[in-house]
Amino acid sequence: MSLRIAIAGASGRMGRTLVETVLDTPDCSLVGAFDIAGSPAIGRDAGELLGRPTGVQVVSDPAQALSQAQVVIDFTRPEGSVALIPLCVSHGVAMVIGTTGFDAHGKQAINEASKSIGIVCAPNMSVGVNVTLKLLEVAAGLLSEGYDIEVTETHHRHKVDAPSGTALRMGEVLARTLGHDLSELATWTRHGVTGERKPGSIGFSVLRGGDIVGDHTVLFAGTGERIEITHRSSSRATYAQGSLRACRFLAGRAAGLYDMQDVLGLRDVRI
Repeated sequence: MSLRIAIAGASGRMGRTLVETVLDTPDCSLVGAFDIAGSPAIGRDAGELLGRPTGVQVVSDPAQALSQAQVVIDFTRPEGSVALIPLCVSHGVAMVIGTTGFDAHGKQAINEASKSIGIVCAPNMSVGVNVTLKLLEVAAGLLSEGYDIEVTETHHRHKVDAPSGTALRMGEVLARTLGHDLSELATWTRHGVTGERKPGSIGFSVLRGGDIVGDHTVLFAGTGERIEITHRSSSRATYAQGSLRACRFLAGRAAGLYDMQDVLGLRDVRI
C-alpha cells in the first residue's frame, strides 16, 4: 500500500521537485497539493508545470489537501509551517519539515506538536549533508586544539535567511563536539578593524548569487595545513529523496520529534 503524501508550496521550486519525485516513487502517492491563496497554480493540476497530469489539484485550503494524507512535506516559510502545525495535529497527519529560519516561537510550536504527531524536522534533508554532519563531528573531536574553524555557505539569490539552516546545524554540531553552545563560539560578521581572531571561535561567511542550490564548506585551518570538508548540491532532487526517506521513517511511528540523523540511523555510527 502506497504512502499518501501531501505537498505544501506545491508550485514553488522545491514543491515541483517534490511532486515529481513522489510521482516517480512506486511506494508513494500524491494525494494533496496546496499553496498560498493568490498563487497562479491554484485550481490547476499539481503536475501541469511538469507536463505530467496527476489528477490532484493545487488548492489554497491546507485542510482540504490534508484530508487523505498520512504525511505532509513542507519546505515553505516559517510562518506558513507554523500555521500548518495545528491542522496537522487535528487531522493526525505526520510532518516532514525542511523549512529553515524558525524563531523561538516556531521551534516551540514544533516541539509541542511532536507530542501528538510524528515530525521529522531538519534544515537539510540530503543524505549526503547528514553524512557530512557526522564527518564534522569526528573531525571536530580530533582537531579540537590548534585548528581554527570557519563555515562558508553559498546559495541562490532568492534565499531569504542567512546563514542557511544547514550552516547553522553544522555550527551546532561543531560547537557541541567542542563542549559549547554555538552562541558562545559563533562569529557572525567581520567588518573594519576586528582585531585578531578569537581562539576557539567558529566563523561564518555567507554568499548569495545566481541559481546555486547550496554549497557548504567547513575549514579547519591549522599551522602548516588546512582540512576542508565540503558538500555541494547541484539539484533539489537530493532534498526530495531524503524527504521521502523521512516519510517512510514516520509511517506507523509514534509521536515524537526526529531529525535526519534518526532517519538514517547515524546517531550510533562510529567512524
